[in-house]
Amino acid sequence: MKVSAITLRPGHVLDHNNKLWVVTKSEIMQPGKGASVIHVELRDIRSGTKDNIRFRTQETVERARLEQAEFQYLFNDGETYTFMNNETFEQMAVPAEVIGEPARFLQDGMVVTIETHEGVPLNVSLPDKVTLLLTEADPVVKGQTASSSYKPAMLENGVRVMVPPHIEAGIRVVVRTEDATYVERAKD
Repeated sequence: MKVSAITLRPGHVLDHNNKLWVVTKSEIMQPGKGASVIHVELRDIRSGTKDNIRFRTQETVERARLEQAEFQYLFNDGETYTFMNNETFEQMAVPAEVIGEPARFLQDGMVVTIETHEGVPLNVSLPDKVTLLLTEADPVVKGQTASSSYKPAMLENGVRVMVPPHIEAGIRVVVRTEDATYVERAKD
């Protein structure tokens, strides 16, 4: 299906030059003169090679049709993550590089959406937010105001996040999986 280049986001799959490419990064650039362009980093699904392409924002590109299904996370062995289809109970092994950075937030039993093309997993979408326990939090620096400053803290999965000064270790917080940012204190 044809889509506007300005709508491209990481995880989208394109049919470009008779190959399937997954978008790994996208950035809109607005030069001082002329029209805006979108700079897209692509990874070839079959060979793994990368390419950088610029599209005019008003240009259209071909997105590949993908099958989507909900899977439940089971376990990982370091290089692959294993999921189970909630309807057919079939298991699927997904390479770590397909999931990328959000893999840090996978939890036992978490339901994710996996996009496949001809049976090959291309993208794993985690829930937008997860609730995790803070195991460490730096002490508050005197004079910091709650509205303008954040302090470093460590989540139970080993990910470092910035939290408001009033959040202490031992508190459960909601974190955005896309960019590992603090959202709010969890409601217990």
